Amino acid sequence: MINNDDKQRLLDIMTRYDSAIVAFSGGVDSSVVAMAAFRALGPQNMVAVMANSPSVAQEELQLARTLALEAGFPLEIVATEELDDPRYRANDGQRCYFCKSELFSTLTRLREQKRFAVVMDGYNQDDVGDYRPGLAAGQEWQVVSPLKLAGLGKTAVRDIARQWGLKNWDKPASPCLSSRIPYQTPVTIENLRQVEEAEAALHRLGFANVRVRHHWPVARIEVPQNEFEHLIELRVEVTDAVKKAGYRFVSLDLVGLTSGGLNVLLKQSHT
Repeated sequence: MINNDDKQRLLDIMTRYDSAIVAFSGGVDSSVVAMAAFRALGPQNMVAVMANSPSVAQEELQLARTLALEAGFPLEIVATEELDDPRYRANDGQRCYFCKSELFSTLTRLREQKRFAVVMDGYNQDDVGDYRPGLAAGQEWQVVSPLKLAGLGKTAVRDIARQWGLKNWDKPASPCLSSRIPYQTPVTIENLRQVEEAEAALHRLGFANVRVRHHWPVARIEVPQNEFEHLIELRVEVTDAVKKAGYRFVSLDLVGLTSGGLNVLLKQSHT
């Protein structure tokens, strides 16, 4: 059931600002922020901006382009260079911080060029308390989080997206490709390519919500538990596809898909 108070509260927050750059990923959270800015500020006073780098799956980039076109809000694609930062590549548990720092510095320069008021992101109320180093980067760059300011969690955000006709309202979360690489394993273009190719192949086989965790030479596949049987039925096709991406061995994680599952490898001091 739609709570119109949630929607109106979000739009009211948007009207506090004359203009906005929205950090856009193509996910439901940033899509709702972009749509709210579009509705409240108009197309001349907002733009959704998506980063393009080796850590972004090209499938996601194309889906984001399609969504923005269908929704009607302006979208720009900018190149980010987080892989040039050795601290990002080291992947020591603060990777997301360095990634977001690169993104928000790039968006801040764009905001200054356009003379827009703020940069906005898609962090929501449910993200508070989770291990998200990128939140610190957002604070440092004075990024506004409208969903969090409105007290909206994931369920409310998806409800708003559905009412506004955003086709990704029920899209599974899809973090960047680097999130598939265990901490302390360096992030390289090659291992990002392997993950992207393996996941794209699994998508073509019908697994929309999937992670390929990179433990080279092993690929550890995570899917929801209710899809185990289907994956086993397709084990030959799955194995062939994942090995074609460059892995030697293919495994199924019997716990099932776990968002942020690699965070268990972090030291307690990072939690």
